[in-house]
Amino acid sequence: MTKNTSLDPKTLGHWAYIAIEKHFQKTIKHETDVLADKDPEALHQMRVGMRRLRTAVHGFAPALSLPSAAQEKKIAKIARQLGELRDIDVLQDTLKNQYLKNLPPAEQDALKKVLGTLKKQRQKSLDLVQTTLKEERYEQLKQALQNWLKQPAYGELAEFPIDEILPDLLLPLISEFLLHPAWLVGVKLEAGAIAAPSGLNSEIVVQLLNTHGDSIHSLRKQAKRVRYQLELFTDFYGSTYEDYVKDIKAIQSILGHIQDSFVLAEFLKGTLDSGNITQLPTLASQFTEARYQAWQEWRPLQQKYLNPQTRRDLHQTLLKSVAPSTP
Repeated sequence: MTKNTSLDPKTLGHWAYIAIEKHFQKTIKHETDVLADKDPEALHQMRVGMRRLRTAVHGFAPALSLPSAAQEKKIAKIARQLGELRDIDVLQDTLKNQYLKNLPPAEQDALKKVLGTLKKQRQKSLDLVQTTLKEERYEQLKQALQNWLKQPAYGELAEFPIDEILPDLLLPLISEFLLHPAWLVGVKLEAGAIAAPSGLNSEIVVQLLNTHGDSIHSLRKQAKRVRYQLELFTDFYGSTYEDYVKDIKAIQSILGHIQDSFVLAEFLKGTLDSGNITQLPTLASQFTEARYQAWQEWRPLQQKYLNPQTRRDLHQTLLKSVAPSTP
């Protein structure tokens, strides 16, 4: 292990320090507003900061020697609780501002009762987040990172030229992403070739999504991890690389819309007196339409990244990293 606060700007360790400092500062910047519950955006930004901090710790792991209180799993626990509260905020906002106004009066009344239940759940989640941010383990995490930033400890690979080692960091993650089984949902393998049937109607699409929902959700989470990781290194590549990052961001967003409709439906089933969303036929129909529209957006990206040439081009792009200017 080496300790050095002034590594060469072209080294892996130097860029690890820059990333951790940036995302740690963003995280704690919003802490006071989250505790005061002043603005949902503060919670969103703190959650994003925590997630990106976790990604930086994971992505630069070969160059880092962090104290036990600042390990990835410790960051993940805090991020998870922030995420649960943020998910409730998104659910609440979507039901209230996207769906409620478009429902007939009877369904609006039923949904308003659901929103009342959701409000109570949010208060419980907020209480947990506020407690967590006042607990010793969170203070220990912050203190550990502050101490590390004052006197960073690095691993043996910290002084390795980052442009030389970067493809080795990124390619395994990309390979895992591209080999995810959800890419094959709704396509057929025939004699080693991939065929994507066109013109699937909404009924078939809904059946596919119901059957493979967990796998698609898993790909969405994988896309988010890949996106965060790639965004750490945009300084090392050109516009082609940035185009791939935009694609992966779009994949995350589109699959997120599909997942959101399932989350909304499951929440309603668990909240409605009958436990059956069919008592809200207009809303159920809107959920189905939202899934189908998201599927239409997903299809071109699915076909693009099932194309062997796209995959080869992406791998070749990652192999061509360059030494960046000093951040």
